[in-house]
Amino acid sequence: MAIRKRLDTYLVAGKHVHLIGIGGVSMRPLGLVLRGMGLIVTGSDMNSSVSTDELIAKGITVHIGHNADNIEGADCIIRTAAAHNDNPEIAAARALGIPVFERAQAWGVIMREYKNAICISGTHGKTTTTSMITHIFMQAQQDPTVMLGGYLPLLKAGHRVGSGDTIIMESCEYCDSFLNFYPTIAIINNIEADHLDYFKDLAAVQRSFRKFAALVPRTGFVIANGDDENTVQALTDLRYLSFGLDKKRDIYAKDISPDGRSFDVMFGRKFYCHVQLQVYGKHNIYNALAAAAAAYVMGIDGEVTSAALASFTGAGRRMEYKGNYHGADIYDDYAHHPGELHALIDAVRMMGYQRVILAFQPHTYTRTKALFDDFVEELKRVDIAVLSEIYAAREQNKTGISSKNLVEEIPDSQYFETLPEVTAYLRSIAQEGDLILTVGAGDIYKAGEKLLK
Repeated sequence: MAIRKRLDTYLVAGKHVHLIGIGGVSMRPLGLVLRGMGLIVTGSDMNSSVSTDELIAKGITVHIGHNADNIEGADCIIRTAAAHNDNPEIAAARALGIPVFERAQAWGVIMREYKNAICISGTHGKTTTTSMITHIFMQAQQDPTVMLGGYLPLLKAGHRVGSGDTIIMESCEYCDSFLNFYPTIAIINNIEADHLDYFKDLAAVQRSFRKFAALVPRTGFVIANGDDENTVQALTDLRYLSFGLDKKRDIYAKDISPDGRSFDVMFGRKFYCHVQLQVYGKHNIYNALAAAAAAYVMGIDGEVTSAALASFTGAGRRMEYKGNYHGADIYDDYAHHPGELHALIDAVRMMGYQRVILAFQPHTYTRTKALFDDFVEELKRVDIAVLSEIYAAREQNKTGISSKNLVEEIPDSQYFETLPEVTAYLRSIAQEGDLILTVGAGDIYKAGEKLLK
């Protein structure tokens, strides 16, 4: 029997690697990085898109649709998590004895080529914290390579291929994928029960994060939220730098302004920098503290960090301003967990609108069912909750749950099966002094965009 070689023996100049799902948010930059390393890169995706057009423009062959012939000549296959064993290209690779690897494994191999690998994890705040750190390292002219789970206006993309010695990587716990990484700095923003289609319970999530922290070598740093009980519990007996609002933390915020956007970052009794944020919410104080902590341990000057954070206006789909309709301001946010909804609603309360209208699209049946009561509690906190049907993502509805079940528990809320109906309702009620939020990890943002058209 042939012994399967490790992925790093394939990710070398001249080898041919084929990426299944190459248009995806972290597959596209992977393709570009591998091409930059001198590999022959081909790929396939179900649909053509701006992403596949960009890859083709950069000289990468992209097949639209999955077909066994697409893998011809490939030394190995790297697949997105959405590509299963019944995919014709994976089936063909197995029949031919071509090894198939996961996307996260590939990023792990690439990470080892960098002196510094900053990996940002947590149930919430990963994309924003990764974006803030990117702003800092760009301001410091460190020329980083970046991999984000969203869009960052500064990069005009969700990724960047740099030639510096630092990689900045958003690191997700789903399917334990971040355990494939080699962090020299691991950030843990917070830990909550999520992805319960994979993890059994909160304790299983905590075990995964603990293993992630344990990947950091003794010369590196674990930076974790010392105000978050689940995180502290997960990291018992491990060495880490804590951040938070309590001055007992290693890194803390001092003299926070009433709107939460201005504060000093302190390391013990030592002043590091003053922060003036353009984004609202207590959660963004934590995100900024985590980013500043990473900058501090990397030796970046406090004035650079201060200037970089002041220039940060938010990542795409993170409280993103979309426009004004009939005097109502339209914002969009990716929040899809009760903890994120809580932080979002707290933040918008500081903004002084007369009414908060929240159009929410729950994401996955398992999450909606597992966290049902928490979703109800959060959605009761706005003036008008408008719910569209659950976004299935990777799932089939085996429980029969619907957004209608949430509406039955939330006074004065509205249910619509389709997004055009959501748009029509928002159009009928929008008025001066309203904040209209489209919220969720699916395609709910289209409801707000149609309203503005």
